[in-house]
Amino acid sequence: MSAAPLRRVARVVLLDPEDRVLLLHGHEPDDPDDAWWFTPGGGLEGDETHEEAALRELAEETGVTDVELGPVLWRRTCSFPFDGRRWDQDEWYYLARTAQTTTVAAGLTELERRSVAGARWWTCRELAGAHETVYPTRLAELLRRLLDEGPPAAPEVLDTEIV
Repeated sequence: MSAAPLRRVARVVLLDPEDRVLLLHGHEPDDPDDAWWFTPGGGLEGDETHEEAALRELAEETGVTDVELGPVLWRRTCSFPFDGRRWDQDEWYYLARTAQTTTVAAGLTELERRSVAGARWWTCRELAGAHETVYPTRLAELLRRLLDEGPPAAPEVLDTEIV
């Protein structure tokens, strides 16, 4: 019997005019103390492209629609427990820029309403000094390199993360 296919996911590294990155604050639905920060995004639906999913998820989770979607920065395979099951994902991280810094999470699913506690814009310095859990785990370092060197010529494949 073969393993289930990886869930295809599009994520967005959304930067504002001050080069702050937008992260969502998530937690286990029944345990708000088991919390972390993560980039907006989610699974592809139907025959949706990664780009379409990235823009749809960003709008649903943040209300941000005035966005310039850039290239895929990173790809990552990850596996983690959440809401009583294991999620195995192939994630594509898109660069995006916006001047729209007010967020409204009006399109959350029922599960997201029980597990997303808000959003925050982070500077690279704040991320580097954060004591909270952030996914992907090297985001501060990756963001610093992105801001210093610009997007990679081809998507960088990040180490697999298994939680």
